[in-house]
Amino acid sequence: MARMSDWNFMTVIIVMGVFALWNLELAATLLNLKTFPTAVPPDLADLMDTEKLDKARDYLRVNARFGILQSSASLTVLLMFWVLGGFAWLDGAARDVAHAWGGAELTSGLLFLTALLLGQALLGLPFAVYDTFGIEAEFGFNRATPRTFVLDRAKGLLLAALLGLPLLAAVLWIFSNVAHAWLWAWAVVTGFQLVLTYLAPSWIMPLFNKFTPMPEGELKQSIEALGERCQFPLSGVFVMDGSKRSTKANAFFTGLGKRKKIALFDTLIDKSSPAELLGVLAHEIGHFRCGHIKQRLAVGILQSAVIFFLLGLATNPHGAFARLLFDAFSVRHISPHVGLVLFTILLEPVSKMLGVLANAWSRKHEFEADAYAAGATGDGAALGEALKKLSVDHLSHPTPAALRVWLDYSHPPLLQRIAALRQTP
Repeated sequence: MARMSDWNFMTVIIVMGVFALWNLELAATLLNLKTFPTAVPPDLADLMDTEKLDKARDYLRVNARFGILQSSASLTVLLMFWVLGGFAWLDGAARDVAHAWGGAELTSGLLFLTALLLGQALLGLPFAVYDTFGIEAEFGFNRATPRTFVLDRAKGLLLAALLGLPLLAAVLWIFSNVAHAWLWAWAVVTGFQLVLTYLAPSWIMPLFNKFTPMPEGELKQSIEALGERCQFPLSGVFVMDGSKRSTKANAFFTGLGKRKKIALFDTLIDKSSPAELLGVLAHEIGHFRCGHIKQRLAVGILQSAVIFFLLGLATNPHGAFARLLFDAFSVRHISPHVGLVLFTILLEPVSKMLGVLANAWSRKHEFEADAYAAGATGDGAALGEALKKLSVDHLSHPTPAALRVWLDYSHPPLLQRIAALRQTP
């Protein structure tokens, strides 16, 4: 068990940050429930009736209770593991096993991180099961079978082992053996992410979903014509079997360079008119044409550089910051693998605040992409109708609380987007 005498002001900072974040999320959840409208907003009256509004309210309430329960459970497990000295115990156990196997520091680090990640996955499994087969099924969204659910998680674990473990091994080795380790680790991780982004559409995503080339016809011709008109190179237009897991609809672009592909959920095609589909796709093209993708990529790379620099401080065995951080969790031996976990916990409240800025920037980009789509198609109303259908079908909150939007919304609330589209020339 961790001794109170081992704790320091870093302990107080982390505990205050974790609890402040939990309370902020709780306040946003409660305010979001309070702001749900009692009558159907006029802009949605053509698609939503009172029964649908009541169903959306119930969906919000159920998810709110579920979210509070899940976050409370996660916080409780973290605090118990922390207070009982779990991080030091697991580090010692991993070292003992690695020593018995004749392994080195790198082996113990991988064992430590694997055990934590597997433990986190197991703790989250009951919540994922209830969310999928309880809440989503109750409200008519879930179409995943138990077999699909199990296969998805098995594939995810296999990919984590095949891709994640070598990357973790490389990062841990760099931090233990290379000067200016944070810089080299940042370069390796950034390069890995870029390669993965390039290969994912062809090698990883098909492991989870079936992508069928869109049949020749008027819709495909219209999509290709839109790409040419917007000077957006396409290597393919595909239909994804989203209905395999959910009735919810979506569309997205994947790939980099000349490997850009459009993927339309089959559920989206079933529920949308051709004009609405073109509006949604033009919006996604707008992100590329307005430079949003490159901007976000550049900022993400710079942000990760800062994080790796701070991680270097958190894992430096001769640094005062690392010593304070490890003492806060009652871990004696400073190491890259434990430092990675402890630094992640310390960074969580900071990441949330950085996420607030990123979301505000993203909402600005969404308005710009909407305006681009309206100009490219000459039919902003069609995009507005598509957004309304998606929102109503997903039982989304029509008028979310400002705090909830501020904290978590990467897209502007629906009614704000509709109002902006009406003002677009």
